[in-house]
Amino acid sequence: MKQDTKQKLARRLKIIEGQVRGLQKMIAEDTYCIDVITQSSAVRHSLGSFEDVVLEQHLSTCTIAQIKGGKHNKAIDEIVSVYKLAKKK
Repeated sequence: MKQDTKQKLARRLKIIEGQVRGLQKMIAEDTYCIDVITQSSAVRHSLGSFEDVVLEQHLSTCTIAQIKGGKHNKAIDEIVSVYKLAKKK
């Protein structure tokens, strides 16, 4: 993975960490439930965006390398596995 991508992902994780801390504070302070749900939704969206970047990187590097290296079945299995995980959301 490229260094700039790692930095972007690390930054996203810091943001997500802050969002989760915010949720913890909201619960401790008995914040209005709808506001908690709204914040929780934002965290879920942020994690989804994070996963999208990681998946894109994997497909454009690891998966391509597997296919070029003759490991077609492994590449297909991984893609199907991620697809199934995404359907469970």
